[in-house]
Amino acid sequence: MAKTSLDKAKIKFLLLEGVHQSAVDALQAAGYSNIDYYQKALPDDELKQKIADAHFVGIRSRTQLTDDVFDAAKKLIAVGCFCIGTNQVNLQAATERGIAVFNAPFSNTRSVAELVIAEAILLLRGIAEKNAAAHRGEWMKSAVGSYEIRGKRLGIIGYGSIGMQLSVIAESLGMEVCFTDVVNKLPLGNAVQVSLGELLATSDIVSLHVPETASTQDMIGAGELAQMKPGSILINASRGTVVDIDALANALSDAHLSGAAIDVFPEEPRGNNDEFISPLREFDNVFLTPHIGGSTMEAQQNIGSEVADKLVKYSDNGTTTSSVNFPDVALPAHPGKHRILHVHRNVPGILSAINQIFSDNQINISGQYLQTNDKIGYVVIDIDKASGALAQEKLSEIPDTIRCRLLF
Repeated sequence: MAKTSLDKAKIKFLLLEGVHQSAVDALQAAGYSNIDYYQKALPDDELKQKIADAHFVGIRSRTQLTDDVFDAAKKLIAVGCFCIGTNQVNLQAATERGIAVFNAPFSNTRSVAELVIAEAILLLRGIAEKNAAAHRGEWMKSAVGSYEIRGKRLGIIGYGSIGMQLSVIAESLGMEVCFTDVVNKLPLGNAVQVSLGELLATSDIVSLHVPETASTQDMIGAGELAQMKPGSILINASRGTVVDIDALANALSDAHLSGAAIDVFPEEPRGNNDEFISPLREFDNVFLTPHIGGSTMEAQQNIGSEVADKLVKYSDNGTTTSSVNFPDVALPAHPGKHRILHVHRNVPGILSAINQIFSDNQINISGQYLQTNDKIGYVVIDIDKASGALAQEKLSEIPDTIRCRLLF
C-alpha cells in the first residue's frame, strides 16, 4: 500500500448528535475507521476533551462550537454540519484557525416543504384544535372555520431552496403564491414577488424560510403580526429568532390569527428529557414541533452521505467546494505528487512570497490553484515528491500563514 502523509487509521472523526449511519458508511467506504460516535450532544467540558485530538467533527444543531471549543481543538481540520444552518458554529473563530466548515444546504429541502404544506392543510381545517378537544373527551363536529387549501394565498418569506420547493407544491394544490426576498428572484410557476407589507396583508398563510442574521432577528414582531390578514396563519420552520414568540402569543390570544405552526424557538431544550417551555403551549390551535422540519429518514440519510463526502474530499485532496467559510476550490487528484495546502490571511504579498520560496529552492510546480475571500486565501500547490517536506517547512514560515498541510 502506498505511503500517505497521515495513515487514515490515525485520522479521527468525532460524530455527535446521532448523525445518520450513512455518514459512518461513507467515511468507512473511503478508508476512515477511527470514528468516535455519540447519539447526543456533549456537555461543554466533555466536548472540549473529546475534540482535543479530533481532526474532523460532525454535528447537528445542538452542539455549539464556540471560540473556547475551537481553542481546545488543536488538531481540528474541518467541521461538518449535518444540517442546513451553521449558526451553531462560530465561523469567524473557525476561519481564523484555518478550519473549513461544510453543511448540507439542500438535502432536507423537500422534508421541510412537506411539513409546511401538511401543517397548512391541518390548520385550515382546524384539526389541531379539534384533535386537542377530542383528547379531552370533547366533540367538535362542525364545518365552521374549516377551509380547503385550494384557492388560498400562500406568502413565502425567503425564496431560497425551501421556499421555491414549497412554492411548486403549493401551486400544484391550487394555491396562489406570492413571496418576498431581499434580492429579486425569478419566480417558479405563477408565483409573484411582492413587498413584505403586501404579503402580510393579503396572504391566508405566511411561511418563513429565512436564515438567522441580524436583519432577521424578530423580523415578525407585534407590528408585522398586526399587518397580517385577520384569521390568517403563521408558520415558522426557519430559525427560532425570527419570530417574537410573546407577540405571537398575544396575536393568538386576541384571535387576530386563526392558528400557527412553530418548529423552531429562540431557546430549545438541550435534550429530549428536558422540559420545553413556551407561552404557546396554552393554545390548542398551534402546532408545536421540536425542530424536526428536516428530520425525515430520507433527509437525514441524504445529509449524512453529502456532508461526509465533503469531509472526505477535503481530507483526501483539499477540495473545499461549498464550504461556508473557505474559498471554493474544486481540485483534481494528484497521483505521484505531493500537495501543499496553504491557508493564509488575505493580505497583499502572500502569493509572491510563496512563489519566491519555490524559486529560491529550485522547486518545480506542476499545478497551482488559488482562491480568496474577504478573510483568507487558499493556495494549493502540487510539486514533486522529493520537495514536499522542504516546501511545507518554508511555506509555514511565511508571515500571516494560518495553516499549511501536506498531502501525499
